[in-house]
Amino acid sequence: MPAIRTRHLCSVAAALALTVSASATVATAADSSAAALREVLFVGNNWDGTADVIKSSGDFAKIGRINVIPDKDQRMAEINANPIKWIYFMAIRNSVGEGHDQFVDDMYSTPDGTSVVVSRPSFADVVSLDLATGQVNWRFPVSGYRADHMAVSPDGKRVAVSASTSNTVHVLDIDSGRELGRFGTGDKPHENVFTQDGKYIYNMAIGDVNTQTDAPWLDWTKGDRRITVVDANTYQQVKVIDMRPKLDAIGLRDYSDAVRPAVFSPDESKLYFQVSFFNGFFEYDLATDRITRTKTLPKNPATSDDRTTFVNDSRHHGISMSPDGNKLCVAGTMDDYATVVNRTTLQEGPLVTASKPYWATVSGDGKSCVVSESGTDQVTAIDFATGQKQVSVPVGDHPQRVRLGHVQSGWTSPSAG
Repeated sequence: MPAIRTRHLCSVAAALALTVSASATVATAADSSAAALREVLFVGNNWDGTADVIKSSGDFAKIGRINVIPDKDQRMAEINANPIKWIYFMAIRNSVGEGHDQFVDDMYSTPDGTSVVVSRPSFADVVSLDLATGQVNWRFPVSGYRADHMAVSPDGKRVAVSASTSNTVHVLDIDSGRELGRFGTGDKPHENVFTQDGKYIYNMAIGDVNTQTDAPWLDWTKGDRRITVVDANTYQQVKVIDMRPKLDAIGLRDYSDAVRPAVFSPDESKLYFQVSFFNGFFEYDLATDRITRTKTLPKNPATSDDRTTFVNDSRHHGISMSPDGNKLCVAGTMDDYATVVNRTTLQEGPLVTASKPYWATVSGDGKSCVVSESGTDQVTAIDFATGQKQVSVPVGDHPQRVRLGHVQSGWTSPSAG
């Protein structure tokens, strides 16, 4: 074999070896990076301004706690110095807060597990907190006077937050807090949902839930309630979904059209949603633009039918779906139970006793539904397969939102927590 050809083959072999070596190094680094993260559940304790961090599955044991209001003194000084801010702060305490301040509504961790982003209703802002130190990385004051539900994009880079008194949703860069865009909604924007491909954001506006005009014939006083769908890149409105004519079409004229928590089927062809005052949920077909099924769940005999006694108009508040799409999990808030429902038959399973369950999410392994029991300050896991309760774990005062996220491996509570 000629020397030149031999040298060429040796060079190719060396290059291939380097390529393989480099690829192995990158793979090892990627594996190491992935191994450095621990999947957890963040539980927002709205009334005491903390978030408990618990295992994402298994025994759901507590790992640590974060103080989500490390800057409370500074924020209170600003509120006390501004009469308008003070009026809204007190209004939140005495209405939606049921006599308490609302310090954490929603939260999502950053993809690298170093920070958690929190919406704080009473402080009308969104903050990023360093999970190692507990200190504020950045703060974004929302328009108006109250921050509410959030959603994170599938790639984890953007977070959308409802500014409920200004009928606006802000979309922020999750790392810097910089506003990337905003869009208008109906009255009192609430739930936000990104589609799986990250192309669209669905916002559900629930109207005025703090008034006493709860009788069906006074429903018109509740405001403009609708689903606003926007392009998640341009933040321009794509369409509006109004459930009022769809409910009327199936003879449910006395039912509220205020869409509360909602969840898509895995293929995003169906939307399952709750509405104000109703003990149950609806199935909506996106292609045909109509409500296809109604599920009425049992009433608790001890629960009054007086609508003015329902917390923020929400008889049932919290719905999630198993990853395979076969089961729904429903939080029967005012009826004090949670239950797993077969999606095909809409038959509910056992009614698992729960004290004012306020949210429902899915465990990290996808086997359990996790509900927050705001009445007894605990979260409870229910097995999707059997519908039976698995375990309850104590958390802080008035747990509401529960979100799956990540912390760094070996993470412990910061000293500020």
